[in-house]
Amino acid sequence: QVQLVESGGGLVQAGGSLRLSCAASGRIFSINGMGWYRQAPGKQLELVATITSRGGTNYADSVKGRFAISRDNAKNTVFLQMNSLKPEDTAVYYCNAGYRGSMWSAEYDVWGQGTQVTVSS
Repeated sequence: QVQLVESGGGLVQAGGSLRLSCAASGRIFSINGMGWYRQAPGKQLELVATITSRGGTNYADSVKGRFAISRDNAKNTVFLQMNSLKPEDTAVYYCNAGYRGSMWSAEYDVWGQGTQVTVSS
């Protein structure tokens, strides 16, 4: 059983910064892509940023230039540095990862439990 545990959410004023972390644990042979998604009240889940195992990144247009995703492959951890936060960034942020439990297994998708980010104006 593989789990993702997120941390780092909280309440911040507009213009402030937060850093989210997400650590994977359990039977892991390898992790491919990792990413962050968010869901604001009354809205659909949306992609925030993704990162491949080799460090290739992709961002939603709404966060480009403000957010930075990174990962520590040795610790199976992904980070999201969020700067210049806006009230519209308020949402529950979820971590996602695609992993293999062994060399011969298929890739599975796993999600974290979510962490609340609230940006006050």
